[in-house]
Amino acid sequence: MPASARIPPIVEPFVSERAKKTLDLVEEFVEKDCIPADYVFEAQLGEGDQRWKINPPILEELKAKAKKLGLWNLFLPKNHYSQGAGFTNLEYGLMAEYLGKSKVASEATNNSAPDTGNMEVLAKYGNEAQKREWLTPLLEGKIRSAFLMTEPDVASSDATNIQLSIHREGNEYVLNGSKWWSSGAGDPRCKLYVVMGKADTQTKNAYRAQSVVLVPSDTPGITVHRMLNIYGYDDAPHGHGHISFNNVRVPVSNMVLGEGRGFEIIQGRLGPGRIHHAMRSIGAAERALEWLITRVNDDKKKPFGQLLSSHGVILEWIAKSRIEIDAARLIVLNAAIKIDTGDAKAALKEIGQAKILVPQTALTVIDRAVQAFGAAGVSQDTPLAYSWSFIRTLRIADGPDEVHLQQMGRRENKSRKDELTAKINWQKAEARRLLNEKGLKINSRL
Repeated sequence: MPASARIPPIVEPFVSERAKKTLDLVEEFVEKDCIPADYVFEAQLGEGDQRWKINPPILEELKAKAKKLGLWNLFLPKNHYSQGAGFTNLEYGLMAEYLGKSKVASEATNNSAPDTGNMEVLAKYGNEAQKREWLTPLLEGKIRSAFLMTEPDVASSDATNIQLSIHREGNEYVLNGSKWWSSGAGDPRCKLYVVMGKADTQTKNAYRAQSVVLVPSDTPGITVHRMLNIYGYDDAPHGHGHISFNNVRVPVSNMVLGEGRGFEIIQGRLGPGRIHHAMRSIGAAERALEWLITRVNDDKKKPFGQLLSSHGVILEWIAKSRIEIDAARLIVLNAAIKIDTGDAKAALKEIGQAKILVPQTALTVIDRAVQAFGAAGVSQDTPLAYSWSFIRTLRIADGPDEVHLQQMGRRENKSRKDELTAKINWQKAEARRLLNEKGLKINSRL
């Protein structure tokens, strides 16, 4: 059954025929080309320092094929941008699920983070010169970029704490400070850093103190100290860099949108990006379920003389996984539709729900698959351990779960407390009136 035939009925009316055909192409490309190529990609990377210097040839082969199939820059929604392939957030969300089943599929189709978010920043907020210099080569897949927001010396879950200094001197900005978890900085093709820092230290408005500036990665004064591992995985050649800026100078023309507009830019960037991460996580969960079902029906692996699938608890795992994945998918697609009908700001609640629920769901499903495989599940012989480690970071990246839960709880409480208190008080009073009218008494307290 092709992917287009498995679109949830509740969202199918929002999916064009063109998107359905493309979705089927994406599924076939991922399943038949990208997943087998994941193993070639790792082999071509090699070991040691070489891993940070090479662009595996298999990736360029996949990119060429993806372009021929029209599977390129699928992520830019048509109702907000003119540079993409002409799909909605919902339609791309369905495609991103399949991209999430492979390590190389997103980059092979030029839909990989952090380039996607950085391209959205440039497309939405960049001026024409910035678009010509940086957006065009990124859209063409000729260069890569990194996003530098998190800092090692402050609690970056509160972005008002960010301290990297962006000080103006004449026609230049001078940057001083440090960043880490700078995803994409290890890639030899990374030519651009999109950097968030503090350019106006005089304002009393904490949300107008931050700015975003474009910094070429080869600018003097930049030191890349190391690449950070995630549960032992280095994510080469992409990497997550620890970087310092020592009197790094860039032209004032490299400021995006204007001083003090950083929060506005970042909120516009991170909202859709969270949806992309969530849909790819759904794909990872689906692949884990595939491995789980395959493992428990492996005729060569019969603990105590029986297939694992003959045990009730295993069938329960499969059933729960199916329910949880399908429910999580609807949460994400709902958020995508809300963005399509408005923007990321109008969909804060829905984005937050997806950002919190989906990684937790995917981790639960992956963990069941790991358990079914036993020791093999935590080794490099299955994709499960790496998938778990990557998705575990999503509960921290783009804002930890706790921040989103607090914001959602505060928003829900503030928007509904008066209405609900008034409604319930009226219902109690009306119940008392009806009881008195009919000469009845009730034991419960109203």
